[in-house]
Amino acid sequence: MHPIHIVGAGLAGCEAAFQAAEAGARVELYEMRPALRSAAHQTDSFGELVCSNSLKSEQPNSAPWLLKQEMRQLDSLLMRAANTARVPGGHALTVDREVFSSEITRAIESHPNITIHRQEVRTLPAGIVIVSSGPLTSDSLAAEIARITGVERLFFYDSISPIVAADSIDMSKAFRASRYGKSLDGTDDYINCPFTKDDYNVFLDELLEAESYAPHIPEDKTPYFEGCLPIEEIARRGRDTLRFGPMKPAGLDDPRTGRWAYAVVQLRQENQRADSYNLVGFQNHLRYADQARVFRLIPGLETVEFVRFGQMHRNTYINSPALLEPTLQLKSDPRIFFAGQISGVEGYAESIATGLIAGRNAAALADGRELCTFPRASALGSLCHYITAADPRHFQPANITFDLLPALDDEAKKKFKHDKKARHAEICRRAQHAFTEFLNANHSRVHCQISR
Repeated sequence: MHPIHIVGAGLAGCEAAFQAAEAGARVELYEMRPALRSAAHQTDSFGELVCSNSLKSEQPNSAPWLLKQEMRQLDSLLMRAANTARVPGGHALTVDREVFSSEITRAIESHPNITIHRQEVRTLPAGIVIVSSGPLTSDSLAAEIARITGVERLFFYDSISPIVAADSIDMSKAFRASRYGKSLDGTDDYINCPFTKDDYNVFLDELLEAESYAPHIPEDKTPYFEGCLPIEEIARRGRDTLRFGPMKPAGLDDPRTGRWAYAVVQLRQENQRADSYNLVGFQNHLRYADQARVFRLIPGLETVEFVRFGQMHRNTYINSPALLEPTLQLKSDPRIFFAGQISGVEGYAESIATGLIAGRNAAALADGRELCTFPRASALGSLCHYITAADPRHFQPANITFDLLPALDDEAKKKFKHDKKARHAEICRRAQHAFTEFLNANHSRVHCQISR
């Protein structure tokens, strides 16, 4: 079997390496850290989470849950690592990022079929290659990708949220609760900082006056991803956008008043020790001094200690609908696969999913077997369909949502017209049925572990 070269040991690269190695392929995994560091990474570990520590919802019959369920059926290494590293997070799959990375690094380093190279890749190796270099692809490799694809690289700017020390939060002003009391185990997983109307207006005025780091390119050339807008950009869209967005108080009863506050900032547990929390939805690119000043106006955070400030970084991705096959192969050179955020998906679980698909398909190619395209009705199939069949003129990275999955037929739409939860449950039921049928029909080819 021909060796498979994987560029980047992030979420997609590690999942791809594991899947290919488990299929019997010899994997050469390249990671540029520590020889060359990115603007956002803090460690040399594999699978490091640089933004949120949440892999989104585990609520049954949600689109993120469906995607993760399919990956679990295919024995995803990173889904197993996430379960081991899990911390309380309401109905979301949130992880201790250090434990998560350690679990992934240990599994990859100990796999007999994987050889690790700690070096920057500037030109792609000969043979089968998976490019999973992520949104922080080095300039040299980005230039190589632009040369191979024949187009200029695309990019947008992304931001990450601050993290604060748990023992510096004033719990006489904050309170614990999950929105509408919803958490997987019935616990109050979030710390909530409530605002009065006056508190909110003071905070908003100071946020709008705070100084941002200047982008490296002109503002009109800086397209933000709408799903991860900096907090200050949301605030500029109107005085109420924050309290109807990341600061919405709905479903959070303050135990001292029995009512919803005017606005709320939620803090989510960052690690298993519960000694740090991140400010949910507070990704930003303000100067550090202004972050400290403005965010200490949040009730309960007046004397908070910042473990990490928010920051802004470049995200690089290709125009995948114009370039990729549904198998994630490059149309112009089928020996090259793309996976992870550089392939045009947004989100941790989505990056892992494309790594899983690319790793399995690269192994099949190396072994002379038929490559796999998952059914359109499934979450995996729909995600690949979006990034390879969307309009390339208006392409933007996407998370898994029900909008990506096939719509219900007219009869089902009529039946569930007034019941959104039932509609979603029916979409998930059909997706799971199609996925299980596909696995049963292709079990020897897919090499899966079917969960019953």
